[in-house]
Amino acid sequence: MTFSIMTDHGFGTLSADFRRLLAVKGGSDMTLGDIVSAVGDRGFGILFVLLSLPSALPVPAPGYSTPFGVVLFLLSLQLLAGRPVPWIPEWASRKIIRRSTADRMIKSTAAFFSFVERFIRPRFPILTGRTAAKGYCLLLLAMSGLMILPIPLTNTLPAMVIFCVGVAMTERDGLALLAALCFGVAAVLLYTAAFWLIATYGLQGMREAKEIIKGWLF
Repeated sequence: MTFSIMTDHGFGTLSADFRRLLAVKGGSDMTLGDIVSAVGDRGFGILFVLLSLPSALPVPAPGYSTPFGVVLFLLSLQLLAGRPVPWIPEWASRKIIRRSTADRMIKSTAAFFSFVERFIRPRFPILTGRTAAKGYCLLLLAMSGLMILPIPLTNTLPAMVIFCVGVAMTERDGLALLAALCFGVAAVLLYTAAFWLIATYGLQGMREAKEIIKGWLF
């Protein structure tokens, strides 16, 4: 079962678009290929939002950050090259997403957009037009590359950057792109600190920092 999510905003809200994904494979486990096929010609922005979600928001989905990061990097390259429709390699297309995980991801995304879509709207077109496209493609490449690195507690900020860029692309909202740039600066600072800790104290120093941060959060 496939369908196309229209780029015309008159065909429904983004939260409704995500809820339609719940119909894919009729309740069975799905693959990344199923999702790519389902999102149709609005695919890039929606895929950036959906695949960054497990790391950007508190949605438990262990083991997905690195493979999703690789796919996001490939999608960023395609966007930079001007490919109109997203494509993923066969090995990624066959990546199985358990139905419970997929439903949790999609429902969480839909619920999030049900809340925030009242604040999201097309604005600052200079930031979402073709002139700015190369810039945010490079930003996506950098952040998806960082997201691939297996450094504890550092995936969230790059994923939030990708998430915000996906929102900016689907809703033509330049303010979301500005938020992505702010998160991008924070991500670079975070990774700089992480690399410094590893270079100075080794992996043990990184593990100790992880425990300290977990203590602050929990």
